[in-house]
Amino acid sequence: MAITSIGASNPISLPGASSPGAADGGDFGSSLAKLLESVESSASNANTAIAAMTDGTGDVHTAMLALQQAEVSMQLTVQVRNKLVQAYQDLMRTPI
Repeated sequence: MAITSIGASNPISLPGASSPGAADGGDFGSSLAKLLESVESSASNANTAIAAMTDGTGDVHTAMLALQQAEVSMQLTVQVRNKLVQAYQDLMRTPI
């Protein structure tokens, strides 16, 4: 019985987001900018899908999927912001 390493599996990542050890050498600020662009893109995709649904050229299923993707992206962004604010506040409370 052969045992395979789980390290060889592909990590799960968000669409449009890069992994922390990516070869592109991006810093934290560029990662946040990419995250915000991804959120804005998913919101515009949701708006387009809703407009297509109301015009009769799109279906409800596609519009609901786009809305859910936009909502999850926004929730992720809000949680990242909350963690950044909490980390900043913890640093400010640290005695010197």
